[in-house]
Amino acid sequence: MSALDLARWQFGITTVYHFIFVPITIGSGFLVAGLQTAWYRTNKDKYLRATKFFGKLFLINFAIGVVTGIVQEFQFGMNWSSYSRFVGDIFGAPLAMEGLLAFFLESTFLGMWIFGWDRLSKKLHLASIWMAAIGTLLSAYFILAANAFMQHPVGYVLNGTRGRAELTSIMKVLTNSTALAAFFHTIPSAFLTAGALFAGVGAWMIFHKKDAEVAKPALKIGLITVLISFVIVAVSGDTTARLMTTQQPMKMAAAEAVYNTKTNVPFSLLTVGTLNGSKSVFQIGLPSVLSFMATGNVNGTVEGVNNLEKSYEQKYGPGNYTPNIPFAYWSFRLMIGFGALAALISLLALWFIRKGQFPRKRWFVRSMIVLPFLPILANSFGWIFTESARQPWVVFGLFKTSAGVSPGVSAASVLFTMVVFTLLYGVLAVIEFGLMLRTIKVGPEKTIDRDDNSKTLTMAY
Repeated sequence: MSALDLARWQFGITTVYHFIFVPITIGSGFLVAGLQTAWYRTNKDKYLRATKFFGKLFLINFAIGVVTGIVQEFQFGMNWSSYSRFVGDIFGAPLAMEGLLAFFLESTFLGMWIFGWDRLSKKLHLASIWMAAIGTLLSAYFILAANAFMQHPVGYVLNGTRGRAELTSIMKVLTNSTALAAFFHTIPSAFLTAGALFAGVGAWMIFHKKDAEVAKPALKIGLITVLISFVIVAVSGDTTARLMTTQQPMKMAAAEAVYNTKTNVPFSLLTVGTLNGSKSVFQIGLPSVLSFMATGNVNGTVEGVNNLEKSYEQKYGPGNYTPNIPFAYWSFRLMIGFGALAALISLLALWFIRKGQFPRKRWFVRSMIVLPFLPILANSFGWIFTESARQPWVVFGLFKTSAGVSPGVSAASVLFTMVVFTLLYGVLAVIEFGLMLRTIKVGPEKTIDRDDNSKTLTMAY
């Protein structure tokens, strides 16, 4: 394999692994803040115990997410120096804002929350977890704005003399329509992921008869969060699909294996194509649904891969502008499928527990244990689709991925670092999973001591 292929594999492996923890952290931060708010307003110990219990899970994911995220920025300099040189003036601005503003905000207030249980007033301590949660939102937005430039470049000018893109308007970069659409699609996905985690943990605790006082509210909150989030994800996904059709029509054509431009295009439930993905042999679809998704009109026209390939060759010069069709097609479906399955399980669970009873049937218990992993898979395939179906562009229409790789880095060097990072991430996965399981098995703390005069916690985190 070439240095380019290995660099892409390395970035894909580390990015997908890192993004396992990001949505859990974002969604859990707000759910923990909600639990603490319930304690603040009701003064009921069950909410305080739930806050501290799920707060531990939140902190474990936050810590692992920070460690795995560091590698992402190093890779730009190690394997993608040509890309960094071309787009660094623009790409670096939102990333700098994320580090100096958002991450500083969330880490500072998170530190106050961790160490301020018996040092801060009840109201100020509550405010610290809300500020930390808001910081994760800002952090996500700045990173999505940087990524959106790769999908839909705005606010720049090409400097032919220096051979790079230069920033002309940071506001255009931050208000990029692609960034806004991605934010309102990604954040509900984070809540869906965190909700599934809360529900799965709550169900496990109930099944093993561990602290039902904390487990039952967690289960219900988690299931409701999943359902509400899925509705928002579906609506925002529809908006994102239409924007994608306008900005990156080849990506939509690849996602649906639409080879020739046509109207009244069905949404494919199953497409069987040739091994090289050059054409469709057999297809089962929902009539006109794709036309509606892409254009808002059941009679809308969707451009096909073959027609777009010809137009791209005329616009950008000779080359292959078609991504891996089978890869894009199935990653798109797996993204939707895993998310929908999580929502379906949550809906069934709410129906079964509506009378306050938890079913002991084996299939139900197993589905609830599997539930937390479904949104993680949906998120992973969503990012795989977003990045891989943009190929061969690293910045759409401006800069090809093949031109972005570091010229002085050999395939052997990339292979070595990829193996090292993969092994390191494997060790971190064992640590993460072990800490999560241990925390869940121990469960919430049974009692909470109070100082009746100060009304502050005397129990250290």
